[in-house]
Order: sequence, then structure tokens, then C-alpha cells
Amino acid sequence: MVRLDRLVNVLGGYGVRLCCCPVSRSAELRSVVVRDAADDRPATGDVFLAVGAGSAVEAVRWAAAARAAVVLVRGGAEHEREAAEAGDAEGVAVMVVDPAVSWSELAGVVYGLVLEGRETESGRGPTDLFALADSLAAAVGGAVTIEDRMSRVLAYSSLQQHADPARSETILGRRTPERLRALFDARGVFAHLAASDEPLFVEQDREHGLTGRMVVAVRAGREVLGSVWATCGEPLTGVRRTAFADGARTVALHVLRSRASADLERQVESDLVFQLLEGTVDAATVVSRLGLPPGPLRVIAVRAHVADERHAALLLAFERATTGFGWSRPGRSALSGNTLYTVLPGEQASPARSWVAALRAALPAQVTVWAGIGGTAQPADLPAGRQEADECLALHEARTPDTDPPAYDESWDDILLQRLRTAAKAGRTPARGPVAVLRGHDDEHGTHYTATLRAWLEAQGDLAEAGERLGVHQNTVRNRLRRISGVAGVDLADARKRLAMIIGLAATELDQPR
Repeated sequence: MVRLDRLVNVLGGYGVRLCCCPVSRSAELRSVVVRDAADDRPATGDVFLAVGAGSAVEAVRWAAAARAAVVLVRGGAEHEREAAEAGDAEGVAVMVVDPAVSWSELAGVVYGLVLEGRETESGRGPTDLFALADSLAAAVGGAVTIEDRMSRVLAYSSLQQHADPARSETILGRRTPERLRALFDARGVFAHLAASDEPLFVEQDREHGLTGRMVVAVRAGREVLGSVWATCGEPLTGVRRTAFADGARTVALHVLRSRASADLERQVESDLVFQLLEGTVDAATVVSRLGLPPGPLRVIAVRAHVADERHAALLLAFERATTGFGWSRPGRSALSGNTLYTVLPGEQASPARSWVAALRAALPAQVTVWAGIGGTAQPADLPAGRQEADECLALHEARTPDTDPPAYDESWDDILLQRLRTAAKAGRTPARGPVAVLRGHDDEHGTHYTATLRAWLEAQGDLAEAGERLGVHQNTVRNRLRRISGVAGVDLADARKRLAMIIGLAATELDQPR
């Protein structure tokens, strides 16, 4: 099952345009039908692929006869008005397919979304994984949990037989708690899952609220996709053990199908996000295709790594950022090089910071996350928002990762100084100006002229305040300024020269103590 809104958003990346929608965008689509010219028997389905239709009117008529909610028909922009009129008249949503897109390619995408994209509104994943967990629980006589390779919960059974505090905590937290992971690791559970397809019994541990467990790897070839856990007081044997092992192989098929559907959606989403970040003349339409609400947006730039390994952590962050479906995720994301970009609706910076905090919480504790938040932007201004997010990210990387991610509209002054500092490092500041002369004099004679000049400029000429900053009397500041004018050969009464020296000091002494 897939909702019409998601079908529209995904197919938009394939050159398919929705030209009329007299039905609800939240309509559930559960089946696909293609007209067979050699078969006179009536066929019904929610999504009608009008292969061979001579016109949009004929395609809509076929779809109406099949009681379809939406019909896909090939045609150019010149056919959209005709298609819209026919669809409105019959109560069928009409999507016009670009003639350059082959029916075979499109059919593969549609079938994959409608038949393999079964999901729940909470974005928990395929509903048939939950049904499978229930079936396994009935077969083995214990509560079942299905987890991915990072110990995140994919599905769980409604049966609570032999349930314990550890299971409840795992389900509520949507992942195995770190203390339990450490326990399983110490007992060699994860090593066994990596090496064997045989179920393993895990002894109870009352201190951790854990009754007995059977666990088996979910594997595709040599790749471990996850694991299946069943609560039990003693090892499973006979028929129940066989059912448990067979169930893990069935889970693998469902996980692979779910992954294929998710990968397809991620690719389409990424393509659309890149269009916004790189600039497009039709940004508002792209925002609509992504299912984002109209209004102000922000770009978030994220980098993540574990120790010296950057790519694995970043891929994991991308997976978490794109987990769940359109209505269960506030933002839309894309991966570019070593940076994850997310476009998030909202005018204030606080929702963006909350999004970063949620992402950090969803990742393993050893993953370090840095982020930067661009300023509020309309769809057409998102390329500038991306640059702002990149600069805020660089600012955050210069700080400790546990600090709040900087937002451009709150940190523009730090960003400006950072730009100046970058320019200075590139050799774009005068090497023989007053600031350079004063610094050289201080190094050679042990004076404090540079610090005095900076304190006086920051105090806007207030000698008393400058003296307090430096810990000296204001007369000392006055005497130093007189000498500074002579050493640097600069008129401190000239406002333009004072401004230039402020910029020079800010660009070259940003990290020095005041």
C-alpha cells in the first residue's frame, strides 16, 4: 500500500506530472492494473497504467471502468488540459507521463511502490514485518522483536508472553539500550550472529531485566541485515526452533524488499533536494514534489564520524535522516561528498536544532556530529541557505561538538569574521599595514600596542573602558595611543582608517585572548 501523495512525489522525479486530482491526496493505493487488449474480462485496480491508450480521454475512461483512483497516461504538455478535464469529469486523478519515459521503467517503479511499499502511518516500516513478527511469536510461543544490524527495532509482535523489562525498554526506545548491547557483546552474541545462521540461546540476567532469549541472524548471502529475538525461558527445540530459523529467512526477504523501496525513494528525494540546493527556476514546484509545506525553509548541513572513519558514520546519519516516510519526517535530505544536507520547514532555528538533536540521539553514542543551520529562506533562495549552512557547519567544527549548532541569523557576525580570517589565511590582507607594523613592534620590543589598539577600538574610543579591558589606567592607554600613532604612522582620528584597522585586527587576531 502507498498513498497517492507519495506516488505523486516519487514519480515527479521521473518526468510524471499530476494535472488533476479530484480525489484525496491521502487516498490509499493497494493494487496496479494494466489494460490487456487480448483479455475482455474487466480488470480493477487503484493505479491504472494506460498502456496503448489513443488519447487521455480514452485512458481516463478505461481507468473509470476499472474503478481506479489514478491513471497514468503518456503525453506532452499540450495534452494536460484535455487530461485534466476528462479526469475531473470522471473523478479520477490523472498523471501525464513524459513520452521519453518507457512504460517498462515506469511500471517497475509503480509496482515497487504500491506492492512493496507497505507501511504504517507512523513510519515504522512494512506492516507485513509486524504481521510476520506476530506469526513467529505464535509459532515459538514467545514475544518476538525484529531488529536491524544496528539493533534498531523494525517490528515487534503484539504477543507479550514471557515479555520482560528489557523488551519493554527496547520497544519504547526503538532500539536495544546500550547497556544490553554491551552485555550481548560481552557474551559473544554479536560475534555469533556475524558468523552463524544457527539460533543462539541467551541466558537470563535479572540485573538487566532480561529473561531468556533465542536470537538468530537475518542474513542475505554473507551480509547480516539484522536479527530476530524471541523471549523464552529455555532454548527452543524441535518444531519451534525450525520455525524460528525459517522465520529469519522470511524476514530477510521482507527487509530486502523494504530496502529496495526505501533506496528508490531516497534517490528520488536526493535528486529533488539537489535541484533546490543548486538552484532551479521552478523551486516552488520542487518543494511541492518533496511534500514540504509552503513557507520559509532552512538548510541544515551535517557531518558525522567515528574516530578517523568518516564515511560509515555519515552514511548511517543519512540512513537515519531518511528513515520513515513523507508524512513522518519533517525534512528532506541528500548526501553530497562528506556532508548531509536537509531542507527543513520552519521560520525559527529551534526546530532545526531539535532535528539535529534527534538525529544525534538516533546514532550510536560514539558517533560525533557537527551541524550548521542556514538562515530562513524561500525556495528560490535555498542555494544561499546552503552556503550559510556550510559556513555555520565550519563554525561548529571549530568548537566542541556538544555545543548547539550555530544558526546563520544568530551567528552572522561570527561568520563574517570567519570569512575575514579565511581571506587573511589566503594572504589577502596587507602585509605592511599599521596592524602588521604594530605586531612586529610588539614582538621585537615587548610592548602591548596591538592589544591596546584593539581594546580602544572595541570600546569605541572610551579610554576608561579600554583601560578596564586591559587592566591599566586610562592615562596609560592615552600614552600608548600617542606612541601607536608614531610607530604605525596612522592618524587615529580618521574614521576610515579606524574601520580598516578593526577589520584587520578581527581577521588576524580572532583566536587570541582579549
